[in-house]
Amino acid sequence: MKTTELRQRSKSELQKILVDDREKLRQLRFDLSAGKVKNVREIRRIKKEIARILTLFTELPKEAKVKKRTKFSSPTRATAKGEEGDLFSSPK
Repeated sequence: MKTTELRQRSKSELQKILVDDREKLRQLRFDLSAGKVKNVREIRRIKKEIARILTLFTELPKEAKVKKRTKFSSPTRATAKGEEGDLFSSPK
């Protein structure tokens, strides 16, 4: 299933699909070890679909919690040369 199709689904539907895909993957792994699987690419397809769904789950809270960053909300950027404001430099 494509990502655009997954984005249109509700969270509960995605959870159901995730459970079903994990069960299919488990069954395919057992069948693979027994030598019953002829289409090995099916394992890859299901693993990618699981990854897509899990990625959507991590994206959902970020979209809901978009907040304005203030001057003090994020740490100073670290630089490789050890310039002032570097996270890795010692305090002066």
